[in-house]
Amino acid sequence: MGLFSFFKDAGKKLLGSGNDDEAIKNEIESSFEGEPVQGLVVAVEDGVVTLAGVATDNDTREKVILIAGNVEGVESVNADQLVTMETIEATNERDIPEPTFYTIKKGDTLWAIAEEHYGNGAKYTDIVAANLEVIKDADKIYEGQSIRIPTVA
Repeated sequence: MGLFSFFKDAGKKLLGSGNDDEAIKNEIESSFEGEPVQGLVVAVEDGVVTLAGVATDNDTREKVILIAGNVEGVESVNADQLVTMETIEATNERDIPEPTFYTIKKGDTLWAIAEEHYGNGAKYTDIVAANLEVIKDADKIYEGQSIRIPTVA
């Protein structure tokens, strides 16, 4: 549930110009309306971002992981301590599903990614909607960027 890998040489340039922990924390918080994670703590060390706090829900948790991972110089995100009320309240009867992340390759399109995961390219809008914090423009995705593939009903 906890360690997610990312492409280290791709993403937003935030590291190396001051307090890296604060830079990523500010990027996460400014990407949402309201407070996405109560008590958010971010620690950056040797290309690994460690996140802690209580996210409002599982979708928000996954988006926070992606925002932290889509920073140039970040090779992994440890989210073992980033929980949701849902996971706190979960019992052994119900498991919380692991998120499905996808790293964009050269030549990929959102249509093709939707076709691969859902069998229907027109469902690319579900991917965009689930990644608004990391996909600002559906026509501008880049190699090495990681996105989440939501479960579609």
